[in-house]
Amino acid sequence: GWESAVVVNEERVVLGLLRKKELAGDPAQPVEHAMRPGPSTFRPYVAIAEMAAFMTDHNLDSSPITTSDGRLVGVLLKEDAVRVAHELHQGHESEDKAS
Repeated sequence: GWESAVVVNEERVVLGLLRKKELAGDPAQPVEHAMRPGPSTFRPYVAIAEMAAFMTDHNLDSSPITTSDGRLVGVLLKEDAVRVAHELHQGHESEDKAS
């Protein structure tokens, strides 16, 4: 059900990304020729609201999350980022009304 795959080396450093178009391509093509090299990645400390906005603005369904040395931590799905950002926003509104 995933529409992207992150390509990493043996140290889990992100090398590239395969999105829906590349995943649907020629299955005999080597990954290194099909992948999008050097994808944008984000650090775990980036605020979820910032991630949700960026992913929405740039029409990204997912984004790799890495350490500062490029090691893959995980993949954030836009639907999760948007949902959590909304939940946090709703929680802050409730706190403000209670004050």
